[in-house]
Amino acid sequence: MSYTEETLTEKREVNSIIRDTLDKVLVLRFGRSSDPVCLQLDDILAKSARDVSKFARVALADIDSEDVQVYVKYFDITLIPSTIFFFNAHHMKMDSGYV
Repeated sequence: MSYTEETLTEKREVNSIIRDTLDKVLVLRFGRSSDPVCLQLDDILAKSARDVSKFARVALADIDSEDVQVYVKYFDITLIPSTIFFFNAHHMKMDSGYV
């Protein structure tokens, strides 16, 4: 079994992974492969993917893809990288405690 993250560049791919990831948390990182901070996060996610594989799935969404912009707008993504969590196709809103 491979634990390499999938990189999504099309709206239908993002739709599909959100819809089809059932009974696991979907960790969806929005960013770009050319950004050093994104690469750092990607390295952490890659190292963690095997450990969390029983209860989570990790994927990367390329924000430079025109198709993915619909999600960037919908989730109001302003910081790169941004990580969005889903469970059974539902967005999990998290409060970090910061005001």
